[in-house]
Amino acid sequence: MNRTEKVLWSIALPGFGQLLNHKYIKGIVFIGLEFLINVQANFNEAIRFSFLGETHQAALITNYQWLMFYPCLYFFALWDAFKDAEPNVPRYSYLPFVSCAYIVTVGLMYSSKVIIGPVFFGPVWLPMLSVIPGLVLGFLIQWMLVKREANDHDKTKKE
Repeated sequence: MNRTEKVLWSIALPGFGQLLNHKYIKGIVFIGLEFLINVQANFNEAIRFSFLGETHQAALITNYQWLMFYPCLYFFALWDAFKDAEPNVPRYSYLPFVSCAYIVTVGLMYSSKVIIGPVFFGPVWLPMLSVIPGLVLGFLIQWMLVKREANDHDKTKKE
């Protein structure tokens, strides 16, 4: 089983990737935390309302104090499954995960206020859409750091 498959299972439920990586205690802890936050935040009900197009109702039933924990737990579990899946982890590969955790959390904070045209995205769709700028920013920073290190390495070779 490769890294991609383990990350995809972790996307389905934080902790599954750890179980597949034979990190059973971490996997059970992540699954337990996911369930705790999910239940306390009413997240499944918010997801259901959002998928039915009832985003205002989703915002009303969401416990934002609990849901604020979710993006960091989610993306940390993804990163953890990614890094433990194979021995050689690419340099700065944690940055897209970290960047997504930050940007999605900000998206969640603003999700009760942001209306674009007639569309209110709510506590599910706006954070999900925030993954895109999170990934772009993370991969951009990763690319810049790797490029800078390569340039620094080339300079020291020439000296």
